[in-house]
Amino acid sequence: MARFILVHGAFAGGWCWEPVVGPLEDAGHAVSAPDLPGSGADDTPVGEVTLDAYAARVCDELARGPEPAILVGHSMGGMVITQTAARAPAQICSLVYLAAFLPRDGQSLLDLTHLPEGADDQVQANLTIEGDPAVGVLTPRAQAAALFNCATLRQLDWALERTRPQPLAPFLEPVALAAPIDPSKRTYIYCTQDHAIPPALQRRMVKESPCAATHELDTDHSPFLSRPAPLARLLRQIAAELADQADQA
Repeated sequence: MARFILVHGAFAGGWCWEPVVGPLEDAGHAVSAPDLPGSGADDTPVGEVTLDAYAARVCDELARGPEPAILVGHSMGGMVITQTAARAPAQICSLVYLAAFLPRDGQSLLDLTHLPEGADDQVQANLTIEGDPAVGVLTPRAQAAALFNCATLRQLDWALERTRPQPLAPFLEPVALAAPIDPSKRTYIYCTQDHAIPPALQRRMVKESPCAATHELDTDHSPFLSRPAPLARLLRQIAAELADQADQA
């Protein structure tokens, strides 16, 4: 069975994966979903939150087990798993980008949002900046429209009780890759009703950073909330395909 490390995106925490953790564990997989620094229940000061600190947290999680893991990065989590792959490639068997930013060396999250295909990004359109060090804030109404547009009211209320302002420094920091990441280790999951990372931007990133496999979910930016059962099935499928490839090698 596989080992999954689920890496959340901006405004969220490890809590967002709760609806898919159970189905993955029921199938025999080992699953962890850490809070990144300054997110979820983590109390790291905003001034200490960086992309490198995010990658260090995931590296710490990788070190908790002996076997290589499948890293699943959602949204901003795509930046995190990419940077983690540069730091601990031997501990990672696959990178799965779930409606996620997929950067090339030297690109930041902000760089990717400024591409023409990102023009309809409803996060950037509604983000307000507060404080010093700066955090980004989305009103509940903006979150509903940008992140959870396919969620039920009950699902939306559950998420809105848990979201937090997002430290902005990781948005500005480029990934630094000592060597290219093997495309055969990458999988991308498109979300076709995404209002945060428009599908056109998702497809441009994959075109510029090819992946061994791509899949689609007909849902919003947060399928772990709006479509947890199909997402869990797809992650189990990806794990099974990786196991078959390993057996054939």
